[in-house]
Amino acid sequence: MEIVIVPDAAAQGELAAGAVADLLDRKPDALIGVATGSTPLPVYEALQRRRDRGLSLDRARICQLDEYVGLPVGHPESYREVVRREVLDRLGISDDRFMGPDGSAEDVVAACAAYEATLKNAGGVDFQLLGIGTDGHIGFNEPISSFASRTRVKTLTEQTRVDNARFFDSLDDVPQHVLTQGIGTIMEARHLVLLATGESKAEAVALAVEGPLAAIVPASVLQLHPHATVILDEAAASRLKLADYYRSTYRTKPSWQGI
Repeated sequence: MEIVIVPDAAAQGELAAGAVADLLDRKPDALIGVATGSTPLPVYEALQRRRDRGLSLDRARICQLDEYVGLPVGHPESYREVVRREVLDRLGISDDRFMGPDGSAEDVVAACAAYEATLKNAGGVDFQLLGIGTDGHIGFNEPISSFASRTRVKTLTEQTRVDNARFFDSLDDVPQHVLTQGIGTIMEARHLVLLATGESKAEAVALAVEGPLAAIVPASVLQLHPHATVILDEAAASRLKLADYYRSTYRTKPSWQGI
């Protein structure tokens, strides 16, 4: 696992966007997994600036990490609509190059299996952005999720519903269930990039990066991935015991190595 500590969210966004741009130079039709929430927004903003300067996303494909169950089609807080607003429209990517699980399906178990098949048939995810919950979850894989899990229905913890209530009129409006790529599904992406900002994420980051591999901290599974990068601002890195080492290691990396 590679740990990169940057001054702020803007620097975080530029670094992650640079990695996406490098990937698209090598593979113009790369499948890029996106995350929702406030943390990845600087990445999408930085990609938009690069697009304005000539970065081609004409063949890029986008896939979704998770989706609420039961929200009507077109609901502004469904993750399909959030991704459309924040990623597709911003980067000029058409709907026919976007794939995601169907949280409004009558048979959500079948919808999960269909999404697994879609990702496999697409050749797998090349680059997956991740956030981390205050309880260490990735995607909506809450604590004690199986490391071998595939895309499935999950019940949200009360803490996660409270964390997400800011996007809804009230806590009562936050769905109880979601569809999420499983940890096993996520781990098949060729490059995982986890972003974390703010002191509220510092404990979860420290447990995931420097703690033991444990299902109680789902993000700790990234320790097993052959190409995982964790990009932190100073506040999110504040509880890392080896923060100074991570800073010095990244500073001395050859410029061509990147993330």
